[in-house]
Amino acid sequence: MGRIEEKVRFLAENIAAPLGLAVESVELKGSGRRRVLRVIIDKETGVGLADCETVSKELSAVLDVEDFVPGPYSLEVSSPGMDRPLTNPADFKRQIGKLVRAVTKAPFAGQTFVIGRLIEAGDTEFTLRIEGKKEQILRIPYEVLDRARLEVEFK
Repeated sequence: MGRIEEKVRFLAENIAAPLGLAVESVELKGSGRRRVLRVIIDKETGVGLADCETVSKELSAVLDVEDFVPGPYSLEVSSPGMDRPLTNPADFKRQIGKLVRAVTKAPFAGQTFVIGRLIEAGDTEFTLRIEGKKEQILRIPYEVLDRARLEVEFK
């Protein structure tokens, strides 16, 4: 994370925290007139449009005054979405009971891709219950994980 993103994250956290929101990520992407400053917010009960709008308006006003983002950019404030990425142990711990899609860097337990129910999450590994013909419990160390995200479930 660059210096600009760190400053924006600090400002966004100060705006989001009193509203019961957490800042998941901040990134500045693109170049020239097509740069986008993206702020992802979240909360236990889910993020609504009003949450995004409030943070966007307040953060935009502060960024206009601080003026440390050089050149033109568009500010986007959004939720991580239904198929949100899981990037650290805290993310996994908050999603116990949900269906997770995990991809490993190299074959792990004979596979590099798995979808399973998250039943446990610790500081060094997480546990998935793989359902199917034969139920399987798979403990995956974070160090072998390439990427993971929630799998959208329709009930």
